[in-house]
Amino acid sequence: MARTLRRDLEFFCAVVIAGLLAGVAGLTTSALLRFVEHLTYHYTFGTLLVGIAGSSPVRRALGPVIGAAVAAVGWWILRSRAEVPPLAPTITERDRVPRLAWSIDAALQVVLVGTGASLGREGAPRQFAAALADLATGWLRRLSPGDREILLASAAGAGLGAVYAVPVAGALFTVRIVLSTWHPRALGAALLTSSLAVAVGSLITHDRPELDWPNPNLSFVLTGQALILAPVALAVGLAFNRLMAAARPAAQLRTWVLVPSLACAGLAMGWCSHWWPELPGNGRSILTVSLASGMTLSAAAAILVLKPLLTALFLRAGGAGGMLTPSLATGAAAGSLLVLAVNSAAGTHLHTPTVSLAGAAGVLAVTQGSPIWSAIFVWELARPPLWLILVFLVTAVGAHGLKVLGRVYKDRMRPVRWGYPLAMLRSERSHPSSRSSM
Repeated sequence: MARTLRRDLEFFCAVVIAGLLAGVAGLTTSALLRFVEHLTYHYTFGTLLVGIAGSSPVRRALGPVIGAAVAAVGWWILRSRAEVPPLAPTITERDRVPRLAWSIDAALQVVLVGTGASLGREGAPRQFAAALADLATGWLRRLSPGDREILLASAAGAGLGAVYAVPVAGALFTVRIVLSTWHPRALGAALLTSSLAVAVGSLITHDRPELDWPNPNLSFVLTGQALILAPVALAVGLAFNRLMAAARPAAQLRTWVLVPSLACAGLAMGWCSHWWPELPGNGRSILTVSLASGMTLSAAAAILVLKPLLTALFLRAGGAGGMLTPSLATGAAAGSLLVLAVNSAAGTHLHTPTVSLAGAAGVLAVTQGSPIWSAIFVWELARPPLWLILVFLVTAVGAHGLKVLGRVYKDRMRPVRWGYPLAMLRSERSHPSSRSSM
């Protein structure tokens, strides 16, 4: 009994340490991101969109190129000397945490995203938080392998929560995306670490939502409209997933080719930013314009196509970063395009910010496979009226449900192949080794 109590006490102390350090990771990466953004586009106040809109054409074009080249040189050196494994498999398979490699990789991700790359910034604080938590709690010998897995996953989710000021979504990211469990021990640790990290991160975020909600009059009829949006979110989410899967290299690029490849991707982003200044960065600018109802029909169509294409280009060139906010921005562009088209054709007055965020929640549910987490994450980003969680849930659950139904239907139809007799299929099912021996 005393031994179990000491183990639980050590685990609680480790969770508190991990939460505080995840907040430090969020503060560090956020401060570095702002420094890089301000240096690249030469502005002092306001958001990245304000800085890009006020910068010169030369700076818009060359900023992403130089930033991508700097990050590429760093990755060339890092990857030629060390392995940089992905976060989630390393934690869940309980492999050794590459603290230094993850920390350097996180800094390079921030440099790339801060200079305009179309990748998410949430990957950096997750890696850095997990590395710090592993370093600071390594002396606690009573932690079991399962407890250490929960601890590192909680730190990663708390890092996400700290940079976006989303404590509940940060905790749910841990239990649903990384660990895929509702175990009380994991849920309690995730909630505590995420809350502490957001509290520390509030030194920069000031506990304000990431997005500004316009706060007009709304109607519960929007819930029905959200369900209609689900098929659109499904189609966009599946297309986004397939494009990213095709673009992601089979192995990390480790040669000098990284430098010209990422520099060319940066040049493409710089060129596109002349016409669509919302495109550079992780996608926050697109979400901001969508909520402000400042997007035109043609701009929404262009962004819906270009945002995933540019994200895929940076991935293919060897860049690293998160996929959450690019998929969110793509979903918001899809929702904006749909609502603007309907309002223009039918003369209606559907609420653009709500439909845009519902589209973002639906696409995120398809790409991440967790509709409840997606709806809460989107709600916490803007903190609109509480009942709008229902709208986001309807779209997210609807899109995810359609995806599951499509997968079930595909699995059932898979045995029916042209030119393949039904009797042979039945024989295969009863004797699986018969075909392999032929």
